[in-house]
Amino acid sequence: MSAAERVLVVNAGGGSLKLSLLAADDELIDGEAIDAAPDSDEARSALRDFLDRIGPVDAVGHRVVHGGAELSRHAELTGADGARVLAALEVAAELAPLHVPPALAAIRICLDALPDVPQVACLDTVFHADLPEAARVDPLPAAWRDRFGLRRYGFHGLSYTWAVRRAAALLDRPVERLDLVLTHLGSGASVCAVRGGRSVWCSMGFTPLEGLPMMTRSGSVDPGLVLWLLQQGGLSVDEVADGLEHAAGLTALSRGLSGDTRVLVEAAGGGPWGDPAGDHRPDERDAARLALEVYSLRVRQHLAAAAACLPRLDAVVFTGEIGADQPEIRAAVCEGLAVLGLGDALDPARNAAAIDTDEVLTRPDAPIPVVLVQPREDRQIAAETRAVVRPG
Repeated sequence: MSAAERVLVVNAGGGSLKLSLLAADDELIDGEAIDAAPDSDEARSALRDFLDRIGPVDAVGHRVVHGGAELSRHAELTGADGARVLAALEVAAELAPLHVPPALAAIRICLDALPDVPQVACLDTVFHADLPEAARVDPLPAAWRDRFGLRRYGFHGLSYTWAVRRAAALLDRPVERLDLVLTHLGSGASVCAVRGGRSVWCSMGFTPLEGLPMMTRSGSVDPGLVLWLLQQGGLSVDEVADGLEHAAGLTALSRGLSGDTRVLVEAAGGGPWGDPAGDHRPDERDAARLALEVYSLRVRQHLAAAAACLPRLDAVVFTGEIGADQPEIRAAVCEGLAVLGLGDALDPARNAAAIDTDEVLTRPDAPIPVVLVQPREDRQIAAETRAVVRPG
């Protein structure tokens, strides 16, 4: 590919399709967020209109959350191996039913619309493909592990790959000499320990349901609780699955008020959550505060767990939409981690003012730097797409 290549990045959600056209220097040429399911006629029509508007495209990169057991590297969807890759993604869809089916729908639309353009599946699991064995294996019966290929995969790898590179640049240190704990906080959320640029632990395991509470997902809960709901509570498997995936997390903790931390911070008011704002009842304020306190506690716990996987801790990195845009969450997490030297490390003014920027948020004398990196999976997807289509 020439230096003037134009890469279309496709990021499919359950009910949306985000499109970004990036130039050779990774600057955004054009973009659009389509508020429709990727397999809908509306999305197909909007995508074709977008392609007509932007003109020629040299390559397409698709974000795919889970590569399953068969795909441990980013893979081309076109050419001789395309059918095998698509078949592997169909199997992986069973492990991430909220994420992979919409991506597959978007892939098929783009393959149909751009049959002669190279297209690549960029997988969030690739960053964690070489996890150390102790971090990759769950303590389950060996017969289960062997029969079903059970292992910990880890997720948000495209976000982490980008954030590691940006953090190293901000700290003016080589990636290979950095031991980092990173947290991607967004509608999905996870924590990752990275040593010398390689993932050594992730809070998400076999599926993207494990780990931190999220917008509507529960995160980790006692497996005995799930068994109790099935055996004693009278709930069906489908009811439990729907509850854990769609009706839990921040939405449940706030008793349905919202899964959006911006709404919750506004509703909570007072204390670490800023000045009271809006017209919220006392019960809503209490529910919002509980949701934020549980969320911050769980993030702290997982950050500490990730730090335990490293010989030293050179920096803590926040990324993801919440991590990048919610200073109150960053402050609550850091203030509760005095044991890691983060208790009063943040510069309050810098933390509060950090908007649309990548920067170090701590005081110059802080023992552990805290770094903010804006999420730019689109740039990482474009880079991975170029590497696959034109390796070396």
